[in-house]
Amino acid sequence: MYKHLMRMTDSTGIIQFAENSTPQKSSGYTVDDNARALLVTLDMKDDAREKLAETYIRFLEQAQEDNGLWNNLKLEDRFVPVLNSEDCMGRAFMSISFSALSDMGHVKQASLKMLNKSLKKVLNLNAPRAVAYVLLGLVNLINNFDQHKDLYPAAKKMAYKLVNLYEENSAGKWRWFEDRLTYCNALLPHSLFSYYAVSGDRKVLEVAKNALEFLTEVLFKEGYLNIVGNRGWWKKEDAMPLYDQQPVDAASIILACLQAYVTTGEKEYFIKAKTAYNWYWGENINEVPLINQNTQGCHDGLTPDGVNQNQGAEAIVTFLLAHQILEQIESKVERSLIPAA
Repeated sequence: MYKHLMRMTDSTGIIQFAENSTPQKSSGYTVDDNARALLVTLDMKDDAREKLAETYIRFLEQAQEDNGLWNNLKLEDRFVPVLNSEDCMGRAFMSISFSALSDMGHVKQASLKMLNKSLKKVLNLNAPRAVAYVLLGLVNLINNFDQHKDLYPAAKKMAYKLVNLYEENSAGKWRWFEDRLTYCNALLPHSLFSYYAVSGDRKVLEVAKNALEFLTEVLFKEGYLNIVGNRGWWKKEDAMPLYDQQPVDAASIILACLQAYVTTGEKEYFIKAKTAYNWYWGENINEVPLINQNTQGCHDGLTPDGVNQNQGAEAIVTFLLAHQILEQIESKVERSLIPAA
């Protein structure tokens, strides 16, 4: 199951891109991919688990600046700022909030150290997906660390940044946080379900349910998952583009629906998560699987011609994360909070 993950990983971290299934070291390494890969190691049952976790946590440590923020891209042994974004900062923060609970000693200690450096900085992020990642991280800290119970006001502030965006942009049939849908859309309601799980805030729950219902009604209209295509994204007044469909967005839907399920107990969310998971295995617009049985990789997307033959880091780590958590919930493993892709 983890063959391609290990193929894509060297002593520095997980390599960003592949040509077919061959890692392209020249493409570099990103915090985005290594933070997600770290999350995968937390639930791995494999002899390589600890070695991989140490590799990914070391990459995040090296990428973090003294001010607490991260440089996203490493090329030819140095970090460059060209791919830095608020989303990267939020994703790294969320990831280490979960790895701070690790049973691997150095992973846990390194995560706590990075959390302390980054906490004040990430509270100032405003990009919607960055806010959602930070909110997931804050909720996880509140839920698991007594010393972080005082983060409730910060978590509420981040939750209401999203609630306010929803109220500003939703009108009529359009029940969303922005005037367009782009990537990892389900992350936004996912984080609000997470906040409701620890706060009991009914207004936040209402927004989370309305937004996820709006998203899934559109994406599951054909009986299988259709993802918002990245060729222009989906603007409010336009038709939704169907290509290219990217695996990270399928994982985002799966994890959001699973968070909604464990938060509310409503089984329809679990059914939607399973439907979204089947996208990887051929229940999609092209009727072709994204998972390559020979390489154990995940193709980078659905195109009008079939599948993108390349099998990069983002595709495999987000699939593995969604697969692990779905499998746990199917096995009745108790979880209240779920990380995002």
